[in-house]
Amino acid sequence: MPLSKRSSQIIVWLALSILSLAIFSCSPGGMGTSDPGGTISLTGAGSTFVNPLMQKWLSEYGKLNPKVKIDYQSIGSGGGIKQIQAQTVDFGASDAAMKDDDLKAAPGPIIHIPIVLGAVVVTYNLPSMAKPLHFSPEVIADIFLGKIKSWDDPRLKTDNAGVSLPAAEITVVHRSDGSGTSAVFTDYLSKVSPEWKSKVGAGTSPSWPVGVGGKGNEGVTGQVKQTPNTIGYVELAYAVKNYLPVGVIKNKSGNFVEPSFDAVTAAAAESLATTPEDLRVSITDSGGANTYPISSYVYVLLYKEQKDAVKGKALVDFLWWGIHQGEDYTKDLQYASLPRDIVKRAEAKISLITAGGKPLR
Repeated sequence: MPLSKRSSQIIVWLALSILSLAIFSCSPGGMGTSDPGGTISLTGAGSTFVNPLMQKWLSEYGKLNPKVKIDYQSIGSGGGIKQIQAQTVDFGASDAAMKDDDLKAAPGPIIHIPIVLGAVVVTYNLPSMAKPLHFSPEVIADIFLGKIKSWDDPRLKTDNAGVSLPAAEITVVHRSDGSGTSAVFTDYLSKVSPEWKSKVGAGTSPSWPVGVGGKGNEGVTGQVKQTPNTIGYVELAYAVKNYLPVGVIKNKSGNFVEPSFDAVTAAAAESLATTPEDLRVSITDSGGANTYPISSYVYVLLYKEQKDAVKGKALVDFLWWGIHQGEDYTKDLQYASLPRDIVKRAEAKISLITAGGKPLR
């Protein structure tokens, strides 16, 4: 018996519905994240410390994977932590590991992936100085405490014998925003100065005893570059790019050390034995004759369980590329490569990332 026109329409509609449901069910990302052209978009935010390298990575990775579009906003580590907690970005980035309380405030387990090493440097604007100045730890602490007020202070002269230092007032420049760079710097100061530890302590947004603020590594760099007799702290790449001098700092072994690639990697290597399973570790003031004392990992922060398998897979693949091929771009931008053991441990962390309970790597 032939079907009526109405019955045929119903059968066609049911067939199309079943086909659409089958396609949806097979899609690894459920609703998916690709536009009709197949583009996958990811967003990240956080550390200004890592921004020069991150932008290079995004450019190079985009050439290899033109359908993966990644946007990274350099807003400071504190902002990156808040945004990953709020799930308004796919990944955050921070120069300092998240605190236990921050992790507990997140709606799910967050994994730390170390992606590179960097140096926080003491930079300054003294046009008359031809050679880099030397700084002992207690001198740095007392400058940022406001106890050493002039460039010709006797303790600075002791660190810089034979150097003619000006009788000029020191102006301290610090971060005004929530900053992983500040967390690293104040973590170091808390280790080398009991007074700093008791009065100020370590953190992304400390209560600075003296000085003027600048937003981001960019802001501090700009303040120092534009204003004579200033001193500040920034990630090495910002000082180098802006032709600012960087201090040579006395390390825990009593040696004055420049922030070289090898000296930064040595700081991480000295801390391998005490690096915990979750990879959250401070490597400031590390032992060893040749370590640079204000060194730090930069972490990418992401949820262990990804809501979207398509985006999660793209993010995992980007991070895997970053800790392998991406390391080729570190030295040109003044960062240090990860120790081999940390690369292996980072690989293991990336392999824990899942979507729907299934590994993405």
